[in-house]
Amino acid sequence: MDVDRRRALWVMGGLGAMGWARTRADAACCYFAAKDKDVLQPAQKAFINWDPVRQREAFTVQPKFEGNAVDFGMVIPTPSRPKLDEMPRDFFKELAVFTILEPMPLEKYKSRGVLAAASGFGGAVADRSVKSSKVVVLEEGVVGSLDYKIIRAEDANDLFGWLDMHRYQYSGDRETLDHYIQKRWYFTVMKIDPKQMKASPDGKFEGNITPTRFAFESPELIYPLRITKISVKESTEALFYIQAPTKMDLLDAFSYQCTWQPMWAQAMGFAVKLTDEETAWLKHIQPHLSQLAQVAARLQADRVQPTTLEWARKIRKNELDLIDGKAKYNREAPAEDVEKLKLLRGHIQEGQVLTKFRKVFQKTEMSDDLRFTRAVAGGVPDDTQYYEIMPTSPP
Repeated sequence: MDVDRRRALWVMGGLGAMGWARTRADAACCYFAAKDKDVLQPAQKAFINWDPVRQREAFTVQPKFEGNAVDFGMVIPTPSRPKLDEMPRDFFKELAVFTILEPMPLEKYKSRGVLAAASGFGGAVADRSVKSSKVVVLEEGVVGSLDYKIIRAEDANDLFGWLDMHRYQYSGDRETLDHYIQKRWYFTVMKIDPKQMKASPDGKFEGNITPTRFAFESPELIYPLRITKISVKESTEALFYIQAPTKMDLLDAFSYQCTWQPMWAQAMGFAVKLTDEETAWLKHIQPHLSQLAQVAARLQADRVQPTTLEWARKIRKNELDLIDGKAKYNREAPAEDVEKLKLLRGHIQEGQVLTKFRKVFQKTEMSDDLRFTRAVAGGVPDDTQYYEIMPTSPP
């Protein structure tokens, strides 16, 4: 296969120019550094598990920082006290390989010529109070190579003082911390040791931290986006993998439906034969396509990048066999990365739906945390899947 076609398949597979060795910041947290230091978070990535019956959420993040501070840390807010566990270091790399779109089923669509034209996060408990402060350390320990503390605070000024006392110095606003304090959220603070990282030619530190799994109780599926605003310069790109009983989406204007449904419907126009499910959904969604297109147009006019769906599938035994090496991998990826898909074993669950989508948030869009919901289009639950390249898949 020629180099250009191989690259095209990787791009259409959802890796894009990002690849699986992307050197950008990936975290669901805010970085804390001295006021005259520059520590940025231009991107973030999360694998989220949601159990709506038990009302239990777990998200895995792999913090990566880039900046010139030699002593700094990070904070992750959660609505209840979390349990922390270390995850495999290459977890997200393998998720990317697992969710490469499969080759286009050419027997489903019309001739190649027509298609070408259309492609356009355990530790010892140590309850103690800090002197002259209402900040309480509930737990401290080590996860992977990171020292962490789980704390509660009743006042943003107290929290500021505690952080400063423990050398978590930063140039952030108290209003953001107070946002979580007023909601009585917990804070997990972690120290990053830059000696474990490499220095770039300009003297800045950069590197990946141990992927960490945070599991906690929550009445709703939520992601702490607002806290990240402090360490974002202009925008941040967020990539979400959500595993839940149903296909998931972001609420309201952050939904991917305005880009997904028109793309799916157009692809079905090239199909030689539709399944009964596809026929029924196409009939349902067609009257709503114009309105969805208008939503996308308004976002574009406002220079807002809409959310895009990159992969969605109900996990079957065959996908677990793929992880175990019992089924053939039918996409293009380095053999060593395909072999390491076994790192996902126990994390990808049969019968659950894995939804992957991406959104670039402007700083002005980060005034609140993200809430997720079951995917709905035209007032009806959306169960359409996306695991194979379609004629209208973006290049």
